[in-house]
Amino acid sequence: MMGKTHALSGALAWLAAVPVIAQERLLGEFAVSLSPEQVAAGAVVCAGAAILPDIDHHNGRIANTFGPITNHMCKWVGKLSGGHRQATHSILFAVAMGFAMDFLATHYVYAWWACLFMIVGLGLRGIGLDFEGKEPQSALADCALALIAVWLMHKIDMSFVGFAVALGCLAHVVGDCLTPRGCPVLWPLPWRTVIPVVPKTDGKVERFVIMPVLTLGIAVLAIRSVLGDVTAQWLTRG
Repeated sequence: MMGKTHALSGALAWLAAVPVIAQERLLGEFAVSLSPEQVAAGAVVCAGAAILPDIDHHNGRIANTFGPITNHMCKWVGKLSGGHRQATHSILFAVAMGFAMDFLATHYVYAWWACLFMIVGLGLRGIGLDFEGKEPQSALADCALALIAVWLMHKIDMSFVGFAVALGCLAHVVGDCLTPRGCPVLWPLPWRTVIPVVPKTDGKVERFVIMPVLTLGIAVLAIRSVLGDVTAQWLTRG
């Protein structure tokens, strides 16, 4: 699937997960209630993480996000991971990225912010922040907006980022499993999971069915989240 579709799927997965992780009856002491700012930040992070598995693609949306830096990074990751849609398109990679973000947050906070900057940049590029045929301008604009977004996030409790990153990566894997090539979900085992609902990447099904459905789902869940927060505040004041 295309980068924009993956980014939308990540945002949708996050908005769908927010009410679930707040359920005390389901998660007990691990339940987390997020503020509107945290929900919005998580949606951007999860959208970016939903593009992250394509870090193995030398000419994908990640490779073009921050110019030569991400381009060379993707080429090396592609070689080390066995090529496109191999190691990075698996449950193991998703879980590893989630734990890595949590580890960096605890031990290497500046590296954590650098990784968050990259992931937010991917999310912004994924949802359409680019100028067609003008990669240098797109990369500069992406850097500037990612810096602003991360600066705003530094005032928010971002302890949920590891979960958002893992969820976004899983959303990507699920999306690619819907295409004829599928993904090695249980890598390093070689078996590929294929549910060919989308016959062609960037084809009519993806453009006119999948993307509109994802967009509508995001709108509905975002409105529900806002209304739920307003209702909770009204009840508290009452």
